[in-house]
Formats: sequence, C-alpha cells, structure tokens
Amino acid sequence: MGNETKSSRPPGFQTLDDALVLTRAEMIENHRKFGNPGLVQLLGLAGYDQLFVRASGVEVWDADGNRYLDFLGGYGALNVGHNHPRVVAALDKVKEYPNLLQAGISPIVSSLLRDLALLTPGELQHTFLCNSGAEAVEGALKLARAATGRTRIIYCQGGFHGKTLGALSVTGRPQYQKPFEPLLPGCEAVPFGDLAALEQAFGRGEKPAAFIVEPIQGEGGVIIPPDGYLRGVRELCSRHGVVMIVDEVQTGFGRTGTLFACQAEDVVPDVMCLSKSLGGGVMPIGAFITTPALWQKAFGGVEKSRLHTSTFGGNTRAAAAALAALEVIVDEDLPSQAREKGEYFLGRLRLLQQEFPLIKEVRGRGLLIGIEFHSETGLLGKVTAGVADRLAQEYLASLVSAQLFRQYRVICAYTLNNPNVIRLEPPLVVTYEQIDYVVDSLREALSTYRNAAGFALGTARQVVSGWLKRGK
Repeated sequence: MGNETKSSRPPGFQTLDDALVLTRAEMIENHRKFGNPGLVQLLGLAGYDQLFVRASGVEVWDADGNRYLDFLGGYGALNVGHNHPRVVAALDKVKEYPNLLQAGISPIVSSLLRDLALLTPGELQHTFLCNSGAEAVEGALKLARAATGRTRIIYCQGGFHGKTLGALSVTGRPQYQKPFEPLLPGCEAVPFGDLAALEQAFGRGEKPAAFIVEPIQGEGGVIIPPDGYLRGVRELCSRHGVVMIVDEVQTGFGRTGTLFACQAEDVVPDVMCLSKSLGGGVMPIGAFITTPALWQKAFGGVEKSRLHTSTFGGNTRAAAAALAALEVIVDEDLPSQAREKGEYFLGRLRLLQQEFPLIKEVRGRGLLIGIEFHSETGLLGKVTAGVADRLAQEYLASLVSAQLFRQYRVICAYTLNNPNVIRLEPPLVVTYEQIDYVVDSLREALSTYRNAAGFALGTARQVVSGWLKRGK
C-alpha cells in the first residue's frame, strides 16, 4: 500500500482553480445561495453583477472583454490604481518571509511604522496596525477612553466611521444604527461644521473623552465644512482637554490634494485613523497613529502593551504592500496630481451644472467629488401617485450611476448617507482623457431627461428592462 490519502472534499467543493473558471451565472448563484441574496439582487438591478477578470490603473475588464472606467476607486482604497506593478512586486519580494509570526517583530513592519511617523503631521508617532478603517476607529476610541479615563464621545451628524459596533455608535445615520441598538453608551451627535454646537456639547455633563470627525464627510455626500472649521475644532479640543480624532480613512494619502486632508488647514490631531489606500489596493490594512504622550497613557509599558491587539494586524504582506503604496504616493506626487486633476474635473462638472438644472450642486476637493441632484418631481409625481417622488428622492443618484454603468461602462455609486449624491472618486493616476470621457458620458445621460421625475422613471424602466432580459 502507498501513502495516498482519500480526499475528504465534500461533493461540489470548489478549489481556486475551479473559481477562476466559473461562469457569470455560476458566480451569481454561489453568492445568492451562500452569501447575501439581497445584496446580489441590488447589484443585479444596477448591472453590477458582471464577471470582472482583469484590472489595471483606472481600467477594469469583464469576461467578454468589455473595458470599464472605475470612478468609484474602491471607496478611496485605490489611490494608486488597480494592481499597481510596484505594489504587486512588493508582495513577491516578501513571499518567503513568515507572514504571521506573533513571537517576534518584523523589519518590514518596522519600516512602515517609521514611514507613517515621518509622513503624518506634527508629533504623531506611535502606530497600531490593524485590518480596516472600522478597526482603526475602534482602536482610536479605546485609546481615547483609556488615556483620559472618560467615556463620552462626540461625533458628527452625517458622518461615517464604519459598521462595527463601536464605529457604528459614532456613525451619523440612524438607518444603520437602529437595528443594533443599544449601541455604545455615551455617544452624542452634533451638526458637522458647527463650532458653536460642538462647544456647547463639550460644556454639557461629563467632559468628553474624544471628538471624532472626518475632514470632509465622504458618505455624508462629500460635505466640505466651512473654512477654518478644523482649526476651530483643534482649538476647542485643546482648550477643553478633549482628544481630537481625525478620520482620514477615505481622505488620506493624497485624495483631497494634500497628503492628509487636515493639512489643508495645518491642523495636527491627537489621533489619526488611516486605511483604504494604505494597502495599495491589494491588501487590507488599517492603522491609528497618536502622540507619545497619549500612547503612554493608554498603552505604555509592559503591563498595558497587550491591552489592544490584532492577530492579522501588521502582517508581513500587508505591511509590504503599504510600504510600496507609500513609495508610489510620494514618488509620483499623487497629492499634487489629485489637486490639479480635481480642479479640472470640478470645473468641467460645474459647467455641466449650468447646463442641466437637474444637478443641484457639484462639490469636492481634489479627487473626492460629489454631484447632488434635485429630487423635486412636480406634477409628474402627482400623476404617478408618488412613484416618481419615491424614485427621485431615494434612488435618483443610484439610477444615474446605473445608467452610466450600463450605457457608458463607467463605475460609480451614490454615497451611503445621502442617496441623492453620486460620488466620483477615481484612482489618482486617472488621466485627463478619462475625466473628459466621464463628463461627456454624464452629459449625454442627462440630456434625455430634463427633470428628476422624468429621469427617475425613464432610467428605472431601463434598469428593470435590463434586469428582466437577463432572466432574473
């Protein structure tokens, strides 16, 4: 007898090789039967259930060879683009290294920690590595509580910091919070951009441990605060002894035209949350970085060094990808590219706004851009017994993005906390020609309908028709 062992794979077990040759229908069926059926249906309505097989830079290809432009950019995770060769090569360089070895420290991680301290502003120095933006926020909240001995957290209405329980507790949209209540106690929302409201909150009851804020609210609809807001926040936090946590998960690493968005006002937070594009678009990684004083209070010394840990945080491959991504961001000066291309993009979109009353506002900074649409339907809303109203108020931006995808192969999406805003967030390596194509495609898409009701009903018919044709 030999040493052969009988495979214990159950019938229907699929290997990686099997996965690589699945048809689109087989892929969809797996997701429907074993994943999130409702999400599969939602993606199918917009046509986003394609089988994508290749990606490079801003471009993505489906199994039929059709090319798409990705102007969603992984919600900001693809600042260097899809599969940047330097990031992919970094993974190959460390393929023989142990990836997970908690009984030791890593040279790759050590360099990443050093580079983050050099690149972030002010006295930010000590970094904890994790796996996502939500985890970075969780760690930052824990640090603030541990360092101050206080529990109260102030956050902003319309803000978004993640969907884990602690991060969700400081995310400003009740729709996501209510099914999971009670959430973390002691969390209070204030209006974004309102310094007076923030100061009033600081003066009520127990002194807060922290105030957490995005420099620009991404999921809130790409909302930019008044000039001087972050400087005012910094002054208030310093005066009241409140930890200032700035969430740069989406705005960081060049997205808004500076390496970090808070640098536009020369603001240095006490804690900064990072993730998304830190992984170079190929590895999940997150981080929070803080000052030596706060680190010492929360996690300093041997006794407290294990209070906050992560099994996969700071693994070799993720750290290598992050190092390579930082090299690309700095060497190719992606913040300047984002600033210049963003000014061009915003200029063209604002001309489009003058042409189409359906566009309510165009706003953004760098290559984080939002287009908000009017949702008023007028007489057609009454004629359709409210159907046009509901479509325009709840789904207009998603219908616009669906039409851009179906007819022009442009990938974009609406913002989670404001469904009437399309977010345009391409990789920072986008070309001017690609920007022009998207603007021209949007002009053509909008030219068919001159008001919200007409667009909502017309595009809804197209979406449903396409959905039915695919036999769903």
